[in-house]
Amino acid sequence: MKLAEALQERSDLNRRIQQLQTRLNNNATVQEGEQPAEDPDSLIKELDASIDRLQWIISKINLTNCKTIVNGKTLTDLIAQKDCLSLKIEKYRSFLNNASCLSNRASRTEIKIFSTVNVSQLQKEVDALCKELRNIDNRIQETNWKTDLVEN
Repeated sequence: MKLAEALQERSDLNRRIQQLQTRLNNNATVQEGEQPAEDPDSLIKELDASIDRLQWIISKINLTNCKTIVNGKTLTDLIAQKDCLSLKIEKYRSFLNNASCLSNRASRTEIKIFSTVNVSQLQKEVDALCKELRNIDNRIQETNWKTDLVEN
């Protein structure tokens, strides 16, 4: 199994577990004399099996990410770099949004509002960070499809 396939299965399992929780909740109680639409015991067994499989697949994904080297870095390092770069871009964009909001004055007596940074320069830096993020993400995605899942 390729790493990308394992990542897809992890996503599917997370979705399945959420659905099973909803189905369990929907069958947790019934009126006296009624039967639940689905057998809660069967749903619990299915939930347990799905969670066991999720634990196994997460462990193998993490092991594979730690052992896979891309351009001198582990895949774990690249993912951490990508996550932090995404966070940085998000925070910079929020700051730029505030720095770009200059109010118009209706009269000369109103207080002038100025940006504390060069917005266009900072926007160019954010654009460069976005390009770097795309490149890192592309390397990660390519590696995910080329790398076999470590199952030992």
